[in-house]
Amino acid sequence: MDIITAENWYRTAGVGDGITHIWEPYIKEFYRCNMWHVRGRDRDMLVDSGMGVVSLREQVTALAERPLTAVASHTHFDHIGCHHEFAERAVHREEADLMAHPDRKAVLADPYVTDDIFTALPPGDYDSARYEVAPAPATRLLEEGDVIDLGDRHFEIIHTPGHSPGGIMLFEEASGVLISGDTVYDGPLIDDAYHSDVAVYIATMKRIHDLPVRVVHGGHFPSFGGDRYRALIREYLDAKGV
Repeated sequence: MDIITAENWYRTAGVGDGITHIWEPYIKEFYRCNMWHVRGRDRDMLVDSGMGVVSLREQVTALAERPLTAVASHTHFDHIGCHHEFAERAVHREEADLMAHPDRKAVLADPYVTDDIFTALPPGDYDSARYEVAPAPATRLLEEGDVIDLGDRHFEIIHTPGHSPGGIMLFEEASGVLISGDTVYDGPLIDDAYHSDVAVYIATMKRIHDLPVRVVHGGHFPSFGGDRYRALIREYLDAKGV
């Protein structure tokens, strides 16, 4: 398998609303985390940080230019790999211990991280058998209704357990932008991890169905609009017979 240089590991693209999509193109789509960099007047926000196999802060230099809060939508390996590179780290209280002590099983690296999730390998002495997520103790614990304040932009925390206990979405009411993590994305939703809870997931989906979203940036797969958001939730609930 080919080995990719650090300089070529990440790609970025603006998606409007002052938001940049960051991704790792050599990870297969199902496992590939979407990272979202949001520009604010006073500070920036990064939601999720990828696998951590190449330094995100060094290779995407815009992340080091201004004060920034790195938010974890939840603590699976593909979402928190580079959180340790940022001084300000926020996560829901329910998963703070996992981000501080991310052993392979707890963050689902075991059994998912093998060479098979890549189309080309990271540089250096990378070895999937030795892959670990670096500890990144939170500097801020999040709860339902908390706000990430960027000066001119305000993202409300919506606690969305089900996929994982401390899953969150971030909603900017003024623009209708929703950063949804792994709660809702346009692909197969996962509710069978060791700390998933289908009954709780169903309750979450019912609660968030009518959120007045304009555009949704999920944890995986392409972004989509409000109609698709509601359709995806309905599809999940229908599949569960609810």
